[in-house]
Amino acid sequence: MWSRWKLLSMGRRFVNYKPWRWRSNAACDKALEYKVGDKIHGFTINQITPIPDLFLVAVKLGHDSTGAKYLHVAREDANNLFSVQFRTTPMDSTGVPHILEHTVLCGSQKYPCRDPFFKMLNRSLATFMNAFTASDYTLYPFSTQNSKDFQNLLSVYLDAVFFPCLRELDFWQEGWRLEHENPSNPETRLVFKGIVFNEMKGAFTDNERIFSQSLQNQLLPDHTYSVVSGGNPLSIPDLSWEQLKQFHATHYHPSNARFFTYGNLPLEQHLRQIHEEALNKFQRIEPNTAVPAQKLWDTPREYHVTCGPDKFATDPTKQTTIGISFLLPDITDIFESFTLNLLSSLLIDGPNSPFYKALIESGLGTDFSPDVGYNGCTREAFFSVGLQGIADQHIETVKQIITKTIDEVIEKGFEDDRVEALLQKIEIQMKHQSTSFGLALSSYIASCWNHEGDPIELLNIGNQVTRFRKCLKENPNFLQEKVKQYFKNNPHRLTLSMNPDEKYYDKQAQMEMEKLKQKIDSLSMKEKLHIYEKGLELQNLQSEPQDATCLPALKVSDIEPTIPSTEMDTALAAGEIPVQYCAQPTNGVVYFRAFSNLNTLPEELRPYVPLFCSVLTKMGCGVYNYRELAQQIELRTGGMSVSPHVIPDDSDLDMYEQGVLFSSLCLDRNLSDMMHLWSEIFNNPHFEDEEHFKVLVKMSAQELSNGIPNSGHLYASVRASRTLTPAGDLLETFNGMDQVRLMKRVAEMSDIKPILRKLPRIKKHLLNSDNMRCSVNATPQQMSQAEKEVENFIKSLGRSKKERKSVRPHVIEKSVDSKPIDGNLANGPQMTRKLITDPTFKPCQMKTHFVLPFPVNYVGEGVRTVPYTHPDYAKDPNSIQTLQSFEKAVNWAKSGKFTETDIEEAKLSVFSVVDAPVAPSDKGIDRFLYGLSDEMKQAHREQLFGVSQEQLINVSNKYLRTGQSTRGLAILGPDNMNINKDPSWVIR
Repeated sequence: MWSRWKLLSMGRRFVNYKPWRWRSNAACDKALEYKVGDKIHGFTINQITPIPDLFLVAVKLGHDSTGAKYLHVAREDANNLFSVQFRTTPMDSTGVPHILEHTVLCGSQKYPCRDPFFKMLNRSLATFMNAFTASDYTLYPFSTQNSKDFQNLLSVYLDAVFFPCLRELDFWQEGWRLEHENPSNPETRLVFKGIVFNEMKGAFTDNERIFSQSLQNQLLPDHTYSVVSGGNPLSIPDLSWEQLKQFHATHYHPSNARFFTYGNLPLEQHLRQIHEEALNKFQRIEPNTAVPAQKLWDTPREYHVTCGPDKFATDPTKQTTIGISFLLPDITDIFESFTLNLLSSLLIDGPNSPFYKALIESGLGTDFSPDVGYNGCTREAFFSVGLQGIADQHIETVKQIITKTIDEVIEKGFEDDRVEALLQKIEIQMKHQSTSFGLALSSYIASCWNHEGDPIELLNIGNQVTRFRKCLKENPNFLQEKVKQYFKNNPHRLTLSMNPDEKYYDKQAQMEMEKLKQKIDSLSMKEKLHIYEKGLELQNLQSEPQDATCLPALKVSDIEPTIPSTEMDTALAAGEIPVQYCAQPTNGVVYFRAFSNLNTLPEELRPYVPLFCSVLTKMGCGVYNYRELAQQIELRTGGMSVSPHVIPDDSDLDMYEQGVLFSSLCLDRNLSDMMHLWSEIFNNPHFEDEEHFKVLVKMSAQELSNGIPNSGHLYASVRASRTLTPAGDLLETFNGMDQVRLMKRVAEMSDIKPILRKLPRIKKHLLNSDNMRCSVNATPQQMSQAEKEVENFIKSLGRSKKERKSVRPHVIEKSVDSKPIDGNLANGPQMTRKLITDPTFKPCQMKTHFVLPFPVNYVGEGVRTVPYTHPDYAKDPNSIQTLQSFEKAVNWAKSGKFTETDIEEAKLSVFSVVDAPVAPSDKGIDRFLYGLSDEMKQAHREQLFGVSQEQLINVSNKYLRTGQSTRGLAILGPDNMNINKDPSWVIR
């Protein structure tokens, strides 16, 4: 997977730092027993540093004979992670590091089967497996909660990266190749094919990515950042198999590697396996992969690029993007990077920031330009700011606004409250427990460590906060001076503009055809015959069943037979509103959720619910205007979000719950303030500011339009499922292409008042306690205060004077069972969900083609099967599909040509999802939102364990046979002559 890896920097979420008491745990205690200089399995310990703020101990080591770098983070977390990272610095845009990332995963010396990486997905309980190519490094991470699984995966990963087969056919398949359109017919024309080739063609349909890539290439033009590490589709065919193998030899060597392990498994075990299976087979080399410092410019530069037109642009005459980017210092200067990251947030985040006020609220554009803010993914960081969705004639105006805003910031500085609100975010960031904390750490340190920065210093965020406060106290102009130094007086500044060319995709296709002709014209008859034979060989290889017996595997018997139970209590607030309380070790953070159903909302208002949700916390409430409310949310909470939810029933495909979920979190000391903010939002939301509403609508429409290239497959899947269930129809309304088109129409309106007037109408049906339930996750010590605050919140809400009737006549009430005690239901109040059913709904087949100006297609197919509690749900054959096409997979499932090993692997694959770790903040969420009790999940678990071959064949024939099942199909992509001739397709 190619990614520019713009990571959410932990250093960007800041808070009022206070030293915490050390929380002792076995993993950390063991790490603290080591001593600097200890030699373990070919490694020497160089540093041991406890970081109490993050409840971890960092151990830095070096490998004696190869110089490989190693960082172990001991933490009492069962979701253990491994990653190995290589500095990969290509000097052309052939995509060699990206193609290599794909090809090393196609088989290795110890595991020569094709695609061992994907085969392990079904032989493991991994909670994460992937690989990433960034601009200057390639990262291979995995995580699992099972010790045996960790050793299995580590063995596969080590062999893949250090001893890959790198076969020519693998290079052809993963990278690029010339092949007949129909490989079996040498009379058909030769075309370019290849997984990375096609992936990058798709990547360059994304206008935001084109802008971001051009920005990096032009701002850092002297070395590896001047090329496309993922590969430019027009340059990929210049890469040879020999060049790929040479790149591996020079870059995938232990002397160029950084190993990272995290969690509660013993360090010695990791070191022994890494040394014995890989590192002891190498000697130290000088990799020469370092990225030199960029030579600084004397004068600013300008550059212009073109892109494809945006079919969903709110104004076709306003599709220009303009951004100004400033080169910043080396990211290995950790405190300076921390300061500039924080400064970036002050400049651009939220409606109180100077650039939001000056640019977003100017009305000139729709949203900030891509890559806005601080970017620390390259050796020298950079800061960018600009606008997209502007008219060509406003380019100079935007440049003037940016210059003027920088001057104003230097003169006025920042409000203390804004700095404090940002500094407040770090405490929540450090206290909040994520299930993928190890992966977050691995990606957080990757760029800095890649350029010889100190990863342990980077993790010591508390020290950086303390130093920052000291600098601010000693020099009140500390931040203004940074703005002056790095923005006003910085000649290394790039102004990048981009506008659409109606013929952009035609020109790209023409250049590809010219490249293709050039390649074909250079071929001899013998070479053409070789291409045909290799095409057949690859086709045969891809269709052959693979023997994966060489790969290590867990067994179903390694899976825990029962799930751990989650203790929860339900109480009535204000005498009638059910509240679920779940006591968890949340480190002093309180998580509050409320769910309010939409059953009484008139049908014509339903399409506007997502818009209502997105603006509710951004328009102001009570005594606060929208700027003041944003400030209060920053100061008092870790965020407040509102989102529409469509929840299918667990026992009936034609039943669902529709509603809105309100979520927030805060430090325990701010709980009263957070609940007061919710009271004000519910009781006194502001829906009057037409100008600010217009700004929010334009930003929302732009974000939806920009998201299509990255999420095209999701939009296709939602559309494909639209006519299969009533819930699918509503999901399309809320989250599908229908919503994208609606927001485009709303953003185009010259008079937006009719839409604004809908918001108070939605509020009447939604923001009351008529059909609400709440949940709280907090430590046991916080529960009594939480109960009191939730009670006050509920009491503050209005209730309808007369009971509103559901718009849909068929409402079914279902109670969420309390946990049985000795076989009897626990005493206490029941949480009730009101589900909608439509007896007249008839599922039907529909095929939809959204014609978009992309050179790639996004395809989604949906099949109506069964709900969660149905006995056949555990036998859903989707879980045993291979990488073959859907139809082939269906025929394979129906034929019963799978073995007991296939079924065992399918179960492992399913259990890796079922048993994914759950954070303390999310414990009990399945019961609260979906009505799934521990007992229901345990029953489902037992059905999964019991699935047999005969049952799988039966459900395949029952639900997947053509004519037996109802299907939906959707495609987002270019005009298609075959579809145009087929009357069964709906073309949009």
